[in-house]
Amino acid sequence: MEKHKEDLDPSAPRDYMDSFLAEIKQNAQNPEAGFEESNLILCALDLFLAGTETTSTTLRWALLYMMKYPEIQEKVQAEIDRVIGQSRQPTMADRANMPYTDAVIHEVQRIGNIVPLNAPRMSNKDTALGGYLIPKGTMLLAILTSVMYDKSVWETPDTFNPGHFLDSEGNFVRKDAFLPFSAGKRVCLGEQLARMELFLFFVSMFQKFTFSPVQGAELSLEGQIGATLTPLPFKMCATPR
Repeated sequence: MEKHKEDLDPSAPRDYMDSFLAEIKQNAQNPEAGFEESNLILCALDLFLAGTETTSTTLRWALLYMMKYPEIQEKVQAEIDRVIGQSRQPTMADRANMPYTDAVIHEVQRIGNIVPLNAPRMSNKDTALGGYLIPKGTMLLAILTSVMYDKSVWETPDTFNPGHFLDSEGNFVRKDAFLPFSAGKRVCLGEQLARMELFLFFVSMFQKFTFSPVQGAELSLEGQIGATLTPLPFKMCATPR
């Protein structure tokens, strides 16, 4: 932020931070406008967490599970070779022709469960639910884990199984209980971008490399809670294909 302030030109903003700093100057006499440096820092943190942290964490889980289940990695690579080959980069148009790979990515998101608790909500009126009174103004947290691991929906909820998203003919099937981006009117705004990023990055990696654990290393599927549920640190080998 300090670097942006040094060469800021309000008439020609280069990015989000320039635009916000320009608004701070313009609204210097209007504290109610909400354009303050402290608010800019929080907004930048939101963008980083939502746009970078979640996608990178999901890809780390993907690498871990592909190393844990090399036979699934081989099936993904076989589909990549059949649909895309090695002569071009993947595009979003390829996803419709890659149901197994799409199912694997969805299963990584389901079992990785990187945001176990939904973002906080607040009841806007007194509400009765399940015999309980929820007063207006109550903070609400939905436990997404209960849906992503629901035994009545998923055949093997505690096991990595791309078949959760495939029908008997191998076609991709989306499940209503798949809610990694939350649900309702305030679902994650970056959902579509994240889906694109995950598909393109995942396919690009496994198109060019085969991933395996370092010899003698034990892979752990345990996670650690921070801003998201992340895998424990691990080492791997990336072998060009």
